[in-house]
Amino acid sequence: MAEEATADKTSTAGARPGGHRAGGPAGAARSGAPRRGGPFRPRRKVCRFCVEQIKKVDFKQVQILRTFTTERGRILSSRITGNCARHQRQLTRAVKRARYLALLPFTAS
Repeated sequence: MAEEATADKTSTAGARPGGHRAGGPAGAARSGAPRRGGPFRPRRKVCRFCVEQIKKVDFKQVQILRTFTTERGRILSSRITGNCARHQRQLTRAVKRARYLALLPFTAS
């Protein structure tokens, strides 16, 4: 009888409450995000500046720069916006210059 009780304790010792493994809920990816199912891949983002054939990003075009910043004033990454590396560097430089000249806010007020 005592052997059965210890066997039951050892089999449930590593399990989490709810019957799930340490990886998270059943069917979820290891990172915690839900799995993306389906046969289609997400469409690759393209650089807006390359499409419009803009050679240089200008710090005076505040409306364009504002679309690449969050409401808190942070610059969006190229992974989110789809900008190429060259235009992302120009964009970062232009946003910083616009902030310095008070055309864009540094942070949300």
